[in-house]
Amino acid sequence: MWKKVSAIIIPTLIAVGIIGYMLYRVWDDLVLTLEHAVLPLLVVAVGICGVSWILRGFRYRFILHGLGVEKGVWFSTACILVSQTANLIVPARLGDLVRLLILKHDDDATYSEGFSSLVVERVFDVMMVAVLGVVALLLVLTILDVPDWFIIAIALPLGAGCLFFAVIFWSGRMKSSENRILIAVQQMLDEVRQVSLHSRALATLSLSSIFIWVVDVLVCYAVVLMFQESMPFAVVILAIVIGNLVKAVPITPGGVGTYEVAVALTFGLAGMAAATATLIAVIDHLMKNLVTLVGGVGSIYYFGDWSIEVLKKAINREIEREDTFGG
Repeated sequence: MWKKVSAIIIPTLIAVGIIGYMLYRVWDDLVLTLEHAVLPLLVVAVGICGVSWILRGFRYRFILHGLGVEKGVWFSTACILVSQTANLIVPARLGDLVRLLILKHDDDATYSEGFSSLVVERVFDVMMVAVLGVVALLLVLTILDVPDWFIIAIALPLGAGCLFFAVIFWSGRMKSSENRILIAVQQMLDEVRQVSLHSRALATLSLSSIFIWVVDVLVCYAVVLMFQESMPFAVVILAIVIGNLVKAVPITPGGVGTYEVAVALTFGLAGMAAATATLIAVIDHLMKNLVTLVGGVGSIYYFGDWSIEVLKKAINREIEREDTFGG
């Protein structure tokens, strides 16, 4: 029983501990910093954040269409929101598996197609945020003393993405196998290649992913302006890039804590006061997670009662998995 509970409790406590320590360090300056906040800009940030989810829905609909799964923008957006809401609870981004169950409902898509859609979305997300990171690095190198690990954090996903596409391209030449596991892997690779490895798909998915991340940066920039800070837009881009690449390492649910540390550190390198950098990082991520949560709850109502059972099933399955592999 303890192992089942700890699968969620321990990562959550780590996240809370990181945020608590960050706020404790600058506690005396927090009230003064908040007094100068222009709160209407928070409403603007929330609105931009909502738009970013709809853009993700359009991109996901394109991915599903490439797999022969015809769904509307609202379904696609709701599907992402429910799985991302689960990720706020379950560590290691295992909440994404909820999406497979939603797509499988009424046999609209196979598990293979659902998994392939996730792979395509994640690969383009990580690669394009890294591309933005390269652009940001080139723009801030003269004004910022960038740590070496920033460069490594950006270079690794770019290299991994290039390797992934090389494997996808090469897999089309693989001979068929009678091994069930190899057949399943080959099918997934074929589906990913079908969706992403042609000129129109590469252009659409790359440009839409970059646009989605630019909108995500605008959310944080609105929070920066809310505290009346003068910060180069390229630095905000770099902060969001590093924050999301660090968050991709599945330490805490939703990357809470690790994201804030990375964003606040980047702003600190640019000369921002620790209290302000901490508040911006915490508020930016908290707001994005709250919008996700509200959207996730609304999406559950959109799908109906069956989606609640799907959510419970996926979370329980991952807790049981953790219990099994934990001994």
